[in-house]
Amino acid sequence: MPLWLDLLRTPMAAPETGKLRRLRYLWQSLCALTALCVGFITPLRQGIGGAAPCLAAAVIAATLIQSLIYWAAKQRADNASLNAGERPE
Repeated sequence: MPLWLDLLRTPMAAPETGKLRRLRYLWQSLCALTALCVGFITPLRQGIGGAAPCLAAAVIAATLIQSLIYWAAKQRADNASLNAGERPE
């Protein structure tokens, strides 16, 4: 069997559980909020003054932390699925 066909038939990720879905939605929301904070930093500075950079930094830090949490959970689920051949918790 050609490699591309074998890869096509092989599942590449674990089924997404409710917990993983919530983590992914939160991560995506934080990524969008980070883009908005960075993109609109000038209007934010005009609106809330010197707190705008602190707000943007807090959102970036929260996004980084959530990224680490989500990707670690996703890796555990994928590894459990590959090793056990069944749906993770």
